[in-house]
Amino acid sequence: MVVRGGHVAVIVPVKRAADGTRVLGLPKGHPDPGEAPEAAAQREVREETGLTTELIRELGEIAYSYQAQHGTVAKRVRFYLFEYRSGDLADHDHEIEDARWMALSQAARELTYEGERKIVARALSQLSSDR
Repeated sequence: MVVRGGHVAVIVPVKRAADGTRVLGLPKGHPDPGEAPEAAAQREVREETGLTTELIRELGEIAYSYQAQHGTVAKRVRFYLFEYRSGDLADHDHEIEDARWMALSQAARELTYEGERKIVARALSQLSSDR
C-alpha cells in the first residue's frame, strides 16, 4: 500500500472478479524464489503502479478463501505500508487496466474487498496517530 499525503495508490487489474465485475484494489503479488516478502511487495508495487517507494512498516495480514474449479483455495496476504518517492501511475504494467490516487478515507469505503478496506482503515489510523 503506497501513500502520498492523504492518498493511496489503487489499481484496477485487467483480471475481473469471479462475477465478471471490475476490481478496485491494492497492488499485490507473489515473491520470487528467495525474495524477502518486503522486497516482493516493493517490486510488485513498482510493477503494478510504476511508483518507487520507501518501506514504512508492515500493516498486517488478511486471510480469505475462494472457490476455484479444483476446490476451495485458502489465501493469506501480507500488506506493507510504503511512502511514495517518485514515479508515474501511468507507467503500470500490462496486468493493470488503471492505476490512480484515491483519498485514504474513500479507499477505506470503496475498495472491492473487505479485507483490503480494513487494511486501508488500519493504515489511516496509524498515519493519524503518527502526526
